[in-house]
Amino acid sequence: MKPVRILGIDPGLRITGFGVIDKIGQKLSYVTSGCIKSNDKESLPLRLKTLLDGIGEVIATHRPDEAAVEKVFVNVNPQSTLLLGQARGAAIAALVLAGLPVAEYTALQVKQAVVGHGKAAKEQVGHMVTRLLKLSGAPSTDAADALACAICHAHGGQGLGNLATSGFRVKNGRLV
Repeated sequence: MKPVRILGIDPGLRITGFGVIDKIGQKLSYVTSGCIKSNDKESLPLRLKTLLDGIGEVIATHRPDEAAVEKVFVNVNPQSTLLLGQARGAAIAALVLAGLPVAEYTALQVKQAVVGHGKAAKEQVGHMVTRLLKLSGAPSTDAADALACAICHAHGGQGLGNLATSGFRVKNGRLV
């Protein structure tokens, strides 16, 4: 059976996390993870280009079959939300330009798939990613979030208890 290689992306303008896993049947194995960092002192277009180029390099190096991206949540600060949305757009553009199918998951769906409940703390997500992928050390927070997104996709967007989340919508951070 040929493994399916999944690239998970945790978008951010300053730091975009990425994680690559292989799925063979129900078994998941770690390939790589890391962060793409943009320079705060550059213009927005140059920062977006850094993200686009960085994700393109990850794709060229690791040749994923599918991609999963975390959806943007609405922030208290509208300017931050807008910038995050632009970073997310650059990430999706890189994936689409490479011809990858792209799935999108909310933070709630990702946390449910990895930890078992949607209100998990970042530390819990990192710990479960480390355990599920049998890593010798914990990845950075952004890389762990990207790996969690890939794991969520590998599980079909379903939580550990196979709680299907498709067909639901999110209201106030909860599935309804």
